[in-house]
Amino acid sequence: MSGVTRSALWLGLSFLYAPIFVLVAYSFNASNLVTVWGGFSIRWYAALFSDGPLIAAAWVSLQVAVFASLTATVLGTLAALALERHGRFRGRSLFTGLVYGPMVMPEVMIGLSLLLLFIGIGLDRGLVTIVIAHATFCTGFVAVVVAARLRGLDRSLEEAAADLGAGPFRVLTTVTLPLLAPAIAAGALLAFTLSLDDLVIASFVSGPGATTLPMRLYSQVRLGVNPEINAASTLLVAIVSLVVLAASWLTARRGA
Repeated sequence: MSGVTRSALWLGLSFLYAPIFVLVAYSFNASNLVTVWGGFSIRWYAALFSDGPLIAAAWVSLQVAVFASLTATVLGTLAALALERHGRFRGRSLFTGLVYGPMVMPEVMIGLSLLLLFIGIGLDRGLVTIVIAHATFCTGFVAVVVAARLRGLDRSLEEAAADLGAGPFRVLTTVTLPLLAPAIAAGALLAFTLSLDDLVIASFVSGPGATTLPMRLYSQVRLGVNPEINAASTLLVAIVSLVVLAASWLTARRGA
């Protein structure tokens, strides 16, 4: 790597991550002003955990992320199996587009279309609609991870199990799924992260009593940034980073 390329890389990384480091540093600021350093303190974390509405929003986000990631993991795994194990079938191109389409669609379009769907079928907006919406756009990401593992899977193991008398369902449950476990777990963690971090889609499909943490933080930021928001954002960054590291470790383990 040349010196120019290395410098450009570090400049790009600094542009992306320097604001996050500043946010984390000022979450430990003792001053009431977010731009004036008043010494090291964890007072804003204590204030954060005593903020009822913010804790309630975090609980909603956690519930949505868990249920959406579980749903997306099941659907994404089934979609990957259908695409990688059943060859060409009628409607394969359409099915592929339906699975991977939400990954490339603007979130505004997904949120608006789902909002119109929920209104059209008369489904009240709330926790359930957010879970459905998040599972919709997370399924494709799970399918990509699982399909990549399926393409590198040794088919002879499944064929050996079938030769020994195992039926298709038993081959799936005793051979295929255990071999796919690291990829499935990585996809679930990725879906959890995407759901936990989403703001745009949730803003369209949420209802009364179903305010997620990103929505709550955004509404508070519009009125002005305070150190408590820095503390909440730091915790969110930490959780997402841990989940991403776990998913990366599982992916590396899968490759090994």
